[in-house]
Amino acid sequence: MAKILVTGSAGFIGGYLVAELLDRGHEVVGVDNFSKYGPVAQSHEGNPRFRFVEGDARDTDLLTGLLDGCDHLVAGAAMIGGISYFHAYAYDLLATNERIMAATCDAAIRAHRDGRLSKVTYLSSSMVFESTEHWPSREGDERRIPPPLSSYGFQKLAVEYYARAAWDQYRLPYTIVRPFNCVGVGEGRALGQAEVLSGNVKLAMSHVVPDLVQKIVKGQDPLHILGEGDQVRHYTYGGDLARGIALAIEHPAAANEDFNLSTAESTTVLELAELIWRKIKGPDVPFRYVSDDPFQHDVQKRVPDTTKAHEVLGFTATTSLDEMLDEVIPWVTDAVAEGRL
Repeated sequence: MAKILVTGSAGFIGGYLVAELLDRGHEVVGVDNFSKYGPVAQSHEGNPRFRFVEGDARDTDLLTGLLDGCDHLVAGAAMIGGISYFHAYAYDLLATNERIMAATCDAAIRAHRDGRLSKVTYLSSSMVFESTEHWPSREGDERRIPPPLSSYGFQKLAVEYYARAAWDQYRLPYTIVRPFNCVGVGEGRALGQAEVLSGNVKLAMSHVVPDLVQKIVKGQDPLHILGEGDQVRHYTYGGDLARGIALAIEHPAAANEDFNLSTAESTTVLELAELIWRKIKGPDVPFRYVSDDPFQHDVQKRVPDTTKAHEVLGFTATTSLDEMLDEVIPWVTDAVAEGRL
């Protein structure tokens, strides 16, 4: 079993990942500064193989110290959010995340040279394929298509360049993983002063599933959606993504490779909205919606090729959208009732 440092361990995907790594018998050190949601409680906090440190991933010396004795590093810390979030904070996302990546790689290079760190697994994003005009998006396409137009997508592509550059110059092994549209529990309202309204409901500035659920729970009728609702996404359960990331950490064939981690199932935003509506409202309430102007960088299609992750890692996302929503809807409903959304 390995000792693994996870930056951004209190984040949305980070919480699922830490739990998965602990279930697999690893020792985990987590670091997070709670900048997205504020302090959050995690079910694994009392696990004797888990140690949490509140701190900033831009602090190279902090990360260097935490990497002492670690076999692996998961570079997951980032200022991150859904589409409203990365429009509201376009510059801050770019500047903050570049500082996080430089500090992370500096610390990892030292730990690989002087300690026992064997590899860094970097969390990238499906947004590296933002400018594609052909689908499905395969590993390698991100270097053959125009660069992303959004600062968030561009910075996530830069994460991949950091990974490869640290290998090219310092022989620091890497694996790059690209989660597609994570769905799960644990997202609250993002901290910050920007207010983003969708109809009469203030968005959580997170992701489409919790935002749709909270609007319906709060009684919005007709339901406001961004654009025409024909945007195609691959909604993937957080637990499945955590399993895929863990496989990418552990598998020897993952060294210096990149993987799309996603369900193979395509769903339009309108299909998602109606499915959530029916689960909350029942079959007899007519589904009514209106289209709001979309954001500038609302990508129409994000469709991954999942072949490589299946063939190399043996990874397949198995949780259905129905199962995800049956978990998420009660969680968001309770969060609304308690005033957390």
